[in-house]
Amino acid sequence: MMATLNFSENVIDCSQYGNRSCPESLTSAGVRRVMYISMSGVIVITVCGNLAIIISISYFKQLHSPTNFLTLSMAVTDFLLGFFIMPYSMIRSVENCWYFGITFCKVHYSFDLMLCLVSIFHLCSIAVDRFCAICYPLHYSRKITIPVVRQLIVLCWLAPAIFAFGIVFSEVYASGIEGYATLVACSSSCPVMFNKLWGTVLFSFGFFVPGSAMIGIYAKIFEVSKKHLKAMKNKSQNPRDVKQFSTSKDRKAAKTLSIVMGFFLFCWFPCFFVILIDPFVGFSTPAVLFDALTWFGYFNSTCNPLIYGFFYPWFQKALRYILLGKIFHRHFCTANLFSGNQ
Repeated sequence: MMATLNFSENVIDCSQYGNRSCPESLTSAGVRRVMYISMSGVIVITVCGNLAIIISISYFKQLHSPTNFLTLSMAVTDFLLGFFIMPYSMIRSVENCWYFGITFCKVHYSFDLMLCLVSIFHLCSIAVDRFCAICYPLHYSRKITIPVVRQLIVLCWLAPAIFAFGIVFSEVYASGIEGYATLVACSSSCPVMFNKLWGTVLFSFGFFVPGSAMIGIYAKIFEVSKKHLKAMKNKSQNPRDVKQFSTSKDRKAAKTLSIVMGFFLFCWFPCFFVILIDPFVGFSTPAVLFDALTWFGYFNSTCNPLIYGFFYPWFQKALRYILLGKIFHRHFCTANLFSGNQ
């Protein structure tokens, strides 16, 4: 993330940056207190909500399906974002200062970028999974197996990790930005600036291409679903059969997951777009705007468990069992609890 630094006093003049000292906050103590309470609430909901999904799918054996394992891995992503990334971002946002050093700034942003890309990869994988389940149902159980999904999950984590840590610690993404080394060495913030090349690469291959692919896949899924429904209507005069098909679990799952995907794209597009255009406008984007857009992206991880809770009956049941402590009963995980609700 940072250009190569030279801390020689006769090379770098830190006078315009306050010699790395944090500026006096212009925000009143009362406003900062409200910000801390609000952001802490978002963090708690993010951590607890995604932890509930992790426990639900991990504990109840009836929920061990390829799609749910992908959902589980994505919940782990959101949990890690809420537990390890958002607290430090909260302090930076409220205090307008980074207290944790340049090295940890790199580590923090590497994980931040990695987890965002991991979410995108998981959403792509889930889209492909639903495409196979609905468009090729006869081949789905043979091709999309648990071992295949495990390999897919490893890829979803490994590729973003290599990319994020690679570009941040090699500092290639900031190469050619005039004065960036001085800014990093002297600033009390945790500055992030992508040059034109890597800003375009990140937006294109980290967001636009997979996002467009997901939209295309779900459009195809709903097109095939409509054709199947129309065929059912023509073949059956029993409206109950048609209703049973139109509310099948695969179709409902595809609809719910498309909402999750749409919300993800809606929350993260502004942040990715600013990363794309910022180098072309002379890095004139206000820091407070970029910070707000980052938190708007974080908010997606907060809302995912709420979406699952609203649309998935199995999650509602599992959450109730968790809160009532029934999961501590012996053999409760193998009980027939989710028939027709997965």
